[in-house]
Amino acid sequence: MSHLSKAAEAMAVVARAVTDDQLANKTPCTEYDVRALVNHLLFWGPSLAGGGRKEFVPQPAAAESDADLASGDWRGRLLALLDDITSSWAPPSAWEGETSMGTPHTLPAPVLGEMIVGELVLHGWDLAVATGHRLDLPADLLAHLHGTVSAGVEEGREMGMYGPEVAVPADAPVLDRILALTGRDPAWT
Repeated sequence: MSHLSKAAEAMAVVARAVTDDQLANKTPCTEYDVRALVNHLLFWGPSLAGGGRKEFVPQPAAAESDADLASGDWRGRLLALLDDITSSWAPPSAWEGETSMGTPHTLPAPVLGEMIVGELVLHGWDLAVATGHRLDLPADLLAHLHGTVSAGVEEGREMGMYGPEVAVPADAPVLDRILALTGRDPAWT
């Protein structure tokens, strides 16, 4: 099982447990409540899946705020999307060459693939803690992600993906160190 598929499955476990009455809950990702976070995932997810297939997938609207994707059977759509992301990035060819995430700008496919792993873990954690659930991640995924986040954290900050680093003890759990690097407070409540 790949790191991407492990991250997607961990998010799927959390998504299955979220109830509709939790959609208004705040998340650690300050610009999103749970509904807006689900909307964000459903807005960008098809482009991320398309990136694995080297296909351009148009956005469902001009901006996230113009789309209401977290209504109706949002959970079913999110679970199907996680499956699509996993399957589109499963072939080795998905990780070769250049690709994009629904924009004219291309990236090396391995860079986008690793960004997706990080997004699934970080937003999976956001979703989990906002709804009182636990995001269970295997140690090998966490070790891998810590390495990739550490290597690209400054670039991630420049792109606006990460906030300023949060201080945690050097011996904090690996997930806490990853969260802190990306500007999330592991003690968020």
